[in-house]
Amino acid sequence: MADPHPVQPTGDAQLRAEAVESLQKKQAFRAHLTAFVLVNALLFVIWLVSAITAGGGAWFPWFIFPLFGWGIGLAFHGRAVYGGGITEADIQREMNRLRGTT
Repeated sequence: MADPHPVQPTGDAQLRAEAVESLQKKQAFRAHLTAFVLVNALLFVIWLVSAITAGGGAWFPWFIFPLFGWGIGLAFHGRAVYGGGITEADIQREMNRLRGTT
């Protein structure tokens, strides 16, 4: 989740720390995305093999439940890492609203 009160960097050390934190969050998201793709591909293959070998009534696509459930969590993770954070413009707009100077 984005920091609701981002601190302006005071120097290279602060900027470096923020850059490292941002890169770690992006790396964690990519690992989450990789696990999502691999596990759901495996579930799809399991479903397909069992549907083909079981014959007639096994074609219900049960793999969509974990796919969509996990996909929602992945979407929120991606939004937290790549977007949806508070920007400086958002802060200024809220400050103006609180001052009554919209």
